[in-house]
Amino acid sequence: MNSRDRVLTAFAHEEPDRVPCWCGASTEFWAKAKRELDLDDEGLRLRMGDDFRRVFARYAGPEIELAPGVTSVTPFGVEREGIGYGQPVNHPLAGATLEEVEAYAWPDPLLMDVSNVRAAAEAYGREYAILGGDWSPFWHDLIDLLGMENMYLKMYDDPPLIDAIVERLVDYYATVSQWIFDDAADAIDVFFIGNDFGGQRGSLLSEEMFRRFILPHLKRLTDLGHDYDLKVMLHCCGGFYELIPAMIEIGIDGLHAIQPCCRGMELARLKAEFGDKILFNGAIDSQHVLIDGDVDFVRRETRKVLEVMKPGGGYVAGASHDWILEETPVENVLAMFDAVREFGVYGA
Repeated sequence: MNSRDRVLTAFAHEEPDRVPCWCGASTEFWAKAKRELDLDDEGLRLRMGDDFRRVFARYAGPEIELAPGVTSVTPFGVEREGIGYGQPVNHPLAGATLEEVEAYAWPDPLLMDVSNVRAAAEAYGREYAILGGDWSPFWHDLIDLLGMENMYLKMYDDPPLIDAIVERLVDYYATVSQWIFDDAADAIDVFFIGNDFGGQRGSLLSEEMFRRFILPHLKRLTDLGHDYDLKVMLHCCGGFYELIPAMIEIGIDGLHAIQPCCRGMELARLKAEFGDKILFNGAIDSQHVLIDGDVDFVRRETRKVLEVMKPGGGYVAGASHDWILEETPVENVLAMFDAVREFGVYGA
């Protein structure tokens, strides 16, 4: 059974030969691991046992000139500064009227070049599960455009404004993904999207507000993926237990990365209530196990997670956050994946 078969069997809630592995990491950790292990990118993926590969469209628009101190600009004109993706330094639509939202300089999806995606996917020879489509972080963009507190107030005071902004955001992302899929869907397996609706203490908005403002747009993206016979997996950080039933209702096939240290995300509970309805990806604690633990502790904790999540399929093993941080010891990450290959075998 190759990696692609293994992953698709898990998505079917059947037991493959072993639990599939997922390795997502920060650029800083990835560079450190390559340096310590003297491996190139593909060599490191092979060492980790990663069963996935990811392909991307490319920005092909004019060069963006950053203002002093600004480290990046989102497609929607939000400047950011600081470590990593940083924090927004401006909220362009904070005081906008509905008319100003409609007149805003929304980006042209044609600035994304999808012509390389098929070749990039086919280069893996259908050995791995291929992730594709636009990341589509429309919830984060909404927060950036309005400011978080302001956004919450407008959900009550001016719902049509929120609706208009989110619709324009998702229009952009859906169009880019549709072009990717028109060109290369038969070379892709999973439409991978990301929006963090949870925090350490639970979801960032109530189920009622989630259903009112967010769920229809998640359904639009999910339906798009299914129209092309793709599995749809949502990356969602934090605790969002109360939102999972709605995610299942609209047909999301998998959830990533499952943080067991957050409120409501107890693994046994998730597996018992939802394990036959949606695939879980991740669940091995990035903070308290991978960063703070030693190799023996990582092996023990990984085995405990597998004992809960492995039965019946529907599980991919990996860190509880896709962005493994630079301070994570490389030997701990290796210990996690080695333990998955040792203890994640079905029928053993």
